[in-house]
Formats: sequence, structure tokens, C-alpha cells
Amino acid sequence: QVHLVESGGGSVQAGGSLRLSCAVSGFPYRKYCMGWFRQAPGKEREGVAAIDSDGTIGYANFVKGQFTISKDNVKNTLYLQMNTLKPEDTAMYYCAAASGTEDILISALTLDAKSYNYWGQGTQVTVSS
Repeated sequence: QVHLVESGGGSVQAGGSLRLSCAVSGFPYRKYCMGWFRQAPGKEREGVAAIDSDGTIGYANFVKGQFTISKDNVKNTLYLQMNTLKPEDTAMYYCAAASGTEDILISALTLDAKSYNYWGQGTQVTVSS
């Protein structure tokens, strides 16, 4: 059974940094895409960043160098380094995993949430001004 467990969220002041982690277990696929999404209260879920099994990375337009996605294949862990945090970055952050056809994985890399079939429970990030 696939499990995704996020950690690393918390409360920080504007300008601060956080590194989110997502521990992955039970994921048997060699070809995959992993992504970070976020959802703020009263807003729709939005994609933040994704990385596939080949190391190809995609970012949402709003990231603009503020966030960096990475993965450690030995530790089976996905990361999101978030710098220069702003109050508008306040949200629940979720990691997700996609497996399937090449078309699905391409869509997942573009942060199409419908392409992801496994989701974590989320970790809260709160940024105060």
C-alpha cells in the first residue's frame, strides 16, 4: 500500500524559510511523477512543483525561483525548499504521486492534479507578516 507522509510545515514570519519533506513508502513504480500542491482557505488547490523519475522538473508560474523541489531516491523522500516566504504562501501543502502512461506522467509534470493517484494528508504552512 502506498503511503505519502508530509512533514516540515509550521509557522514562520515573512521572509523565512521552510523545507517540507514527503516520505514515500510502498510505491512500486519505476516511472512516476511526484508533486507538491497547496490549498489555502477558501481557495482552490493549486500545483506548486513536480519532479519525475528522470529528474525533469516543472514549477508553477508563481514560484519564480522561490521554491525548489528535489528528491532523494535512497531515502524515498520528496522535498520542497521554500524561501522568502510570504503571507500569501499560507496554505496546507500536499505531496502527491502519479503513475501510469507517459501521457499521464507528462500531465502530472504540468501539475494537473487529476493525473495524481496518491496523496498525502498535508502539512500546514503559516506565514505571518
